[in-house]
Amino acid sequence: MSEYGSERRVNAVRLWSGGLATAVVAALIILVGTLVVRGVLGIPILAPEEAGYIGGVGTAAYAVTAGIAALVATALLHLLLVSAPRATTFFGWIVGLATVVAAVSPFTQAASLPSQLATAVINAVTGIAIVSLLTSVGATSVRRRRNERLQRERDTSEAAEYDDSGYSSGFRDALIEPPTRRAGGRHRAEDPDRSSRLPRE
Repeated sequence: MSEYGSERRVNAVRLWSGGLATAVVAALIILVGTLVVRGVLGIPILAPEEAGYIGGVGTAAYAVTAGIAALVATALLHLLLVSAPRATTFFGWIVGLATVVAAVSPFTQAASLPSQLATAVINAVTGIAIVSLLTSVGATSVRRRRNERLQRERDTSEAAEYDDSGYSSGFRDALIEPPTRRAGGRHRAEDPDRSSRLPRE
């Protein structure tokens, strides 16, 4: 583990919970995008035109592929967080370039231009969602060990300041407890201790 990774502690449960939620969002973007493009715009993508508004098996496979891509991106982010400096910056570049590849790839397929444009837009939106969501999740899943050490030292100093033992507590208790007798404004003969010390005739 590098010096950068040793200063971080990654909350894996929070990171992978966010990764699973991102995978669901990515799959839903594919399904909703296909429904809008096929049903509203009437552009056949991912399946023949007679397959209906949602498409066929190809649409389901594409949505599952988007979810798997989100999980792979989560694994990449986890690896970068524990080992690399500026992990979110590297993650943004890597997944951002992969999104560009996914957006350009439809134009290499034999299909009509509207279908290519629609598929490219869906791929771009899916990639942007994965990058933005996982970057936010990664930022909330990391705690600096240095900050935790400073917090522990601060808590220790505060506990020592209000310690119930030693001189500080005795001084505080002496200030809190009221005096048992008044020292001033009273005749010396009224002092029971002094009267007991006077010589008897």
